[in-house]
Amino acid sequence: MQNKNRSIYSIPYRGNNLASKIKTSILINEDLWKKFKLKANVEEGLKGVSKAVEKALEEELSGLVVAKALENIISETIKTIDVSPIGSKVRASAGKVVRELRDSAAC
Repeated sequence: MQNKNRSIYSIPYRGNNLASKIKTSILINEDLWKKFKLKANVEEGLKGVSKAVEKALEEELSGLVVAKALENIISETIKTIDVSPIGSKVRASAGKVVRELRDSAAC
């Protein structure tokens, strides 16, 4: 008989101070899972698989959160500016001005 405070399959698990935890099932490559469990057991101890999965998910999601925040910052700082051409206030030939500047620089 299952305790009414405990449940499985991605439903909140309320037993033993795990109020914010869920128990879930995944389908994953067996060799990959064995390697992951071995690494988790070495780094976190015999009960470290759940902690390692949680850590990997947090790292993945934190990268997404940071990327989204940066995207929002960039989109807020980039503004479009309408530029319309204006007429020249002085009548001058650009060619003459450039020639004069080149001649004065050559001296």
